[in-house]
Amino acid sequence: MEVKKGVSKKTLYDYQQEDLRKIFKHLDEMPQGTNLLYQLPTGGGKTVVFSEITRKYIQNTGKKVMVLTHRIELSKQTSQMLHGFGVANKVINSEVKELYDQDDYMCFVAMVETLNNRLQEEKVTINNIGLVIIDEAHYNSFRKLFKYFDKATILGVTATPLSSNIKLPMKDNYKHLIIGESIKSLIEKGFLAKAKLYNYDVSLKTLKLGIHGDYTVKSSDEFYGNHSMLGKLLMAYEEIAKGTKTLIFNNGINTSLYVYETFKKAGYNIRHLDNKNTATERREILDWFAETPDAILTSVSILTTGFDEPTVQSIILNRATRSLTLYFQMIGRGSRVLPDKDEFNVIDMGNNIARFGPWDVPVDWQEIFHFPDFYLENIKNDEEIERDFVYEMPDELRAKFSKSDDITFDIKAEYKKVFAEGKKSKEVLERSIEQHAKICVENSEDVFDARILAKELKEEIAYRVKQYSYCIMNNTKNYKEWLEEDYERKLRSSISKKFAARL
Repeated sequence: MEVKKGVSKKTLYDYQQEDLRKIFKHLDEMPQGTNLLYQLPTGGGKTVVFSEITRKYIQNTGKKVMVLTHRIELSKQTSQMLHGFGVANKVINSEVKELYDQDDYMCFVAMVETLNNRLQEEKVTINNIGLVIIDEAHYNSFRKLFKYFDKATILGVTATPLSSNIKLPMKDNYKHLIIGESIKSLIEKGFLAKAKLYNYDVSLKTLKLGIHGDYTVKSSDEFYGNHSMLGKLLMAYEEIAKGTKTLIFNNGINTSLYVYETFKKAGYNIRHLDNKNTATERREILDWFAETPDAILTSVSILTTGFDEPTVQSIILNRATRSLTLYFQMIGRGSRVLPDKDEFNVIDMGNNIARFGPWDVPVDWQEIFHFPDFYLENIKNDEEIERDFVYEMPDELRAKFSKSDDITFDIKAEYKKVFAEGKKSKEVLERSIEQHAKICVENSEDVFDARILAKELKEEIAYRVKQYSYCIMNNTKNYKEWLEEDYERKLRSSISKKFAARL
């Protein structure tokens, strides 16, 4: 098969041309069979780049190219893109049992599992493969195919060159990493939309880590499915994303269904999608989502790859993750630009921005590729993140303390002061109780009103106690609960004394 000149209607952007030059320089200079990895952010046009690589490689070498994907949708999209570049190709899917017509094609697109089965059954052998391109190369399912292509060069393509399995680093399979344009640069050049980031501090201490190093679905469902977190999610949507086309990512099907019920009850236009939906249902739901301006779609990680809906205006991360890849994939779903869209909202309900840094901050991918263990060990843990939380009193509650000039109290600063004065650390909480009692009394007619006000300070008391326990390095759950109860009791007592003194 020859690639007809003039068929390709696609033109590559400058940065894609530059990456192409770098990749071919490596391919030309390195011995056949050396594996390369190419990194380009979601939305940077990876499929466009490797389609042009395929076209040029076949033209230059006369050898065949195999493109591997891990999802059926990606196979179809890739095949169409290759056709757009004038590369006739055959998709090896579950219907293809044998390859009688392999000499008619110079390019094949295959799903990992399907190809692995055919090669194991020895029903398919493909001759003269010079280059194997692996899309979403950070997944480990591809490794089992490497042995069949040991004479070919393998080019892995990914937005995040960090293996999905800690025990199987990518540097074991790829010799060089070629870095493409950064997210920041793609935003500045107008190729990606700018993310407006909003994070809601949530305490994740009930979440548990599973064997693969990420939070378990069970503990996530329990945490995100509870009434208070669902309320917080709805409030966040109403504050920031109301009326925009919104995609909500969850860690469990149960959570997604709870989210669906909560938003439905509140009168919003929402649908739920998970991997149990049939292909027809999925298509119908995604068509509805594309056509409905204020649509909200709640799902589990099913839409992180191979899903492209440029009209998405808001992304809600209603889950915590310790996977950098997943973090970039979820946010990337909102980053497509349109003539009337150059920014989008990201609402983080899982401390993910605090864990990984803002989405558009440059990342040292070479270091992550070469030293993945070091990177993974240094991901911020939840306790560290929560230590930096700053409690802000909601406006509604703040209004109830309008007669007080200052309602703030800095536990950490006070602790330093008490320490410098050589006093016992519990003096910090006593001063905090005194300040709380003062503002309750200032804004109440009588002792009963003041006690009712004091009850509304429960969240702030918990925050102050937590800050105090960090200062004295005693952060056990039982101790904090005892301190909170003791604090509330002393606060009631102090309020009573202040009113008694008035009389």
